[in-house]
Amino acid sequence: MKVTKLNYNFDIGIAAISWVNDDIPGLGDDTPLDDVLKEMNELGYIATEKGRTLPDNQDELKSILSKHHLTLASQFVSVKFSDASLHNEEIAKFKKQAQFLKEMDCDYVIVCEMAGSMHWDPRVSNHKDIHRLDDSGWNALVKGLHEAGAYCNELGLELVYHPHAGTVIEQKEEVDKLMSMTDTQYINLLYDTGHALYGNYNPYELLENYMDRIKYVHYKDVRLDVLKQCRIEGKNFREEVLEGIFTVPGDGVIDFKPIMKKLMQSGYKGWVIVEAEQDPEKANPYQYAKKAIEYLHETEEQIKEELSKANGGIHL
Repeated sequence: MKVTKLNYNFDIGIAAISWVNDDIPGLGDDTPLDDVLKEMNELGYIATEKGRTLPDNQDELKSILSKHHLTLASQFVSVKFSDASLHNEEIAKFKKQAQFLKEMDCDYVIVCEMAGSMHWDPRVSNHKDIHRLDDSGWNALVKGLHEAGAYCNELGLELVYHPHAGTVIEQKEEVDKLMSMTDTQYINLLYDTGHALYGNYNPYELLENYMDRIKYVHYKDVRLDVLKQCRIEGKNFREEVLEGIFTVPGDGVIDFKPIMKKLMQSGYKGWVIVEAEQDPEKANPYQYAKKAIEYLHETEEQIKEELSKANGGIHL
């Protein structure tokens, strides 16, 4: 019997956001960076993303990551491409960030549009609403992303767009529209399970719809009861995070087993980065990071066994 070798083992990293939050300045700032990276390595993670407390100097960054045997997977790059008046300025800033990641030996650039966002656009004073895109904003965004993606191609990098709560690409309809308007030659998708559910997109449905464009993965779980209560109370995104809407894989409502199985069978080869935007005072980062990697390894072994039985007991 002919058996196809599948990619069962992913490269698993974890974002420092579990220890020091990037979305909420001040949250976790008293945690020394050395302690954060040491705990990541101890638990078996092999990579992280550049958070706000990691050094901007490349030599310093390489040195501290090497000290803890970690790789830099990527960095979240904020842009305001949907504002056509800022196009040249934003493209220039983007190119600088892309060059930095290339020199850090990364393969991916994570991009998220922040113009009109709930918290990250200083021109928006109301932190309850998102200033949704009109046709001109959509066109400007796509133009900027294509130019940025073409530049990434020149550098040998992959641009992955990150739909994110509190931004103009948040809801299912917005993700689908972005994917339909962009060229896969330049723009692909960061698949974030938690932000998918937050934006009313069934995580597995999103995976099925865009498996061929998913090049980077964030595993994040959701406490749906907390999210529903926050929405009843009219809380904004940062308030929802502080209330505990997000957690690590296996601790919320998302069923990761079919998601992981689909990624395995599809031969996914990119990074899998665990995220849990939580208040470290309420959710001990080390314990939750430990819970996540144990859950993922256990689930992976279950899937391997099931697939082995389906292939006549042959271990792939």
